[in-house]
Amino acid sequence: MMKSVEIHGYCNPRFLAVKDAFAKNFEDGLEVGASFAVTLNGEYVVDIWGGCSDPAETMPWGRDTITNVYSTVKVMTTLCALILIDRGQLGIDSPVADYWPEFAQAGKDKITVRQLLSHSAGLSGFDEPLSLETMYDWKKVTRLLEFQNPWWEPGTQSGYHMITFGYLVGELVRRISGKSIGTFFRDEVATPLGADFHIGLAQEHDVRVAELISPPPMESPPIEPGSIMGRTLFNSPIIPAYSDRSWRAAEIPSSNGHGNARSAAKVGSLLACGGDLNGVRLLSQATIDQAIEEQFNGIDLVLGVPVRWGLGFGLANEKLAYLNPRAFYWGGFGGSWLEVDPDSRMCFSYVMNKLEVDIDGDKRMISLRNALLSTMQHK
Repeated sequence: MMKSVEIHGYCNPRFLAVKDAFAKNFEDGLEVGASFAVTLNGEYVVDIWGGCSDPAETMPWGRDTITNVYSTVKVMTTLCALILIDRGQLGIDSPVADYWPEFAQAGKDKITVRQLLSHSAGLSGFDEPLSLETMYDWKKVTRLLEFQNPWWEPGTQSGYHMITFGYLVGELVRRISGKSIGTFFRDEVATPLGADFHIGLAQEHDVRVAELISPPPMESPPIEPGSIMGRTLFNSPIIPAYSDRSWRAAEIPSSNGHGNARSAAKVGSLLACGGDLNGVRLLSQATIDQAIEEQFNGIDLVLGVPVRWGLGFGLANEKLAYLNPRAFYWGGFGGSWLEVDPDSRMCFSYVMNKLEVDIDGDKRMISLRNALLSTMQHK
């Protein structure tokens, strides 16, 4: 059903094709509320939003509307680790147990920070099903991970650490800095950059949060519950459109970051600009270069598709066309996306509240991405 939606915000005339693609997603009935932002050389060339923040479509999506971006938050979590690496406080090839001694249990004494960041540590899920309440208990979850054996020989294969990644990296950050990862991210990244992005959302922001809309049921191939894929997917609560206060407040740095396209792109633009954004330097170019070196290239044991992993980031692969081979990205359940192209000093992000699941990639994001990359190619 065709519907007309007013698109708000700023769009440089050069990028009008992107704004048109954004509007068309609404016209085609694919969106309820969404935002899209592009930075070039650290400056916004696109910062647009439209639609509604509630399923009944009675409340407009505003300039400062934010929502849960699920796994797109892993970019922020990875950045926290990279900052510690850049400061010399965290060694890429050091054993995790050097910083977190209890982690050495159950044959994990030799697992390195590199293996953890590249999803090859063998801890992609939990041995036993977790309740949602357990996920809110940081100490309990990290204790479970201390006792757990790797599911494969670390460093030999990758298996997307869907939920565990945030706790594992977050505990390293906490052990080194003395701060929870939500506090570290706020103090060391969000506040210096002026980015409205949160890992653990204060109640005062609830009024700005767009309610997520669950995706329609999707037929998928049967997954053996006892397999690595099955245990990773099924031993953590899967909540497609959760908006409870307890969920928002919890620091689950693999899946419940809150922001919008503008704030995600602000963080991404730091990475696109060599670690220095408008005079705020958080990383060196050398650390970014290390982070986007290929660590694994092959079929991921959990995702079941080819993935090229850097340190915490997915690297450009054959599935999508990229402007430059050093581009990197990650996205979240339902469609959110953050992509960085350091060679073009470009970054873009897409955030929405209507969740969609498509094994071939989110059609809305892909249409926006195609319009953007086409514009970039025709300077």
